[in-house]
Amino acid sequence: MKVWILLLLGFINYAAASVAKIPQKVELANQYHKDINLTDYLVSEKFDGVRAIWNGHNLITKSGLIISAPAWFIEPLDNEVLEGELWSGYKQFAFVSALARSKRQRDADWQQVRYLVFDAPDPALPFSARYQHYQAKINRMKTTHIHAVEQLHFEHQQQLEQYYQMVLMRGGEGLILHQKHALHQAGRSDRILKYKPYQDAEAIVIGYTEGKGKYKGMIGALKVKSEQGLEFKIGTGISDQLRQQPPKIGSQITYRYQGLTKYGKPRFARFLRMRPKL
Repeated sequence: MKVWILLLLGFINYAAASVAKIPQKVELANQYHKDINLTDYLVSEKFDGVRAIWNGHNLITKSGLIISAPAWFIEPLDNEVLEGELWSGYKQFAFVSALARSKRQRDADWQQVRYLVFDAPDPALPFSARYQHYQAKINRMKTTHIHAVEQLHFEHQQQLEQYYQMVLMRGGEGLILHQKHALHQAGRSDRILKYKPYQDAEAIVIGYTEGKGKYKGMIGALKVKSEQGLEFKIGTGISDQLRQQPPKIGSQITYRYQGLTKYGKPRFARFLRMRPKL
């Protein structure tokens, strides 16, 4: 009997882990452009953290991995789905990313983290109503580590630009624009736009070029493949340490660029960072 119980418990744990690793259906942002009616959007700061979905039981990444947050951190949350960023301050992505991937629940580390909620996904409600809902809900919690991301309304492009520059000056990454009347729907569209000083994207490392001159004995550039299947090289933004110990074939990186060439490839592509598996 004990053997059967152990087998049953093992199966339950395996099933729970498998379910948790199912990629989440999240909304993704297009690049901001001025061919929109600005008054149709609510605007918030874009925080450079780890995207985390509260599914009513666990905090999970958009790829479906469970984040081992301490019990006190998630205790104020109920069974309603929320979406936000785990954030620990400007220029602290590496810290919070490592913490989200760790199985150790060190309170001293988690006390530096805030859960910044920017949506309460509900396919029946427009974003403006979802914002009012999650803001009221989190205000009732009265916690110091769970916050509602403020959404602002702008009438004119000049107002948007002033806020954008203010966010950049304090170390922020940029802005997110949510269409007020849009229903929640997974995928990428103009329902959500990201406004940043540069464009960024992910790519998979598929090879290397040999370094020359001062980079002899190291890699010269990364050969990568974009999400669209385009292959190109990235040779700038790579530290000497990374040139000596380059990302493994098959690993994912984030790069920045400024528009596309006439061949559809990223212009002035520059390595930004390794993309952890979250």
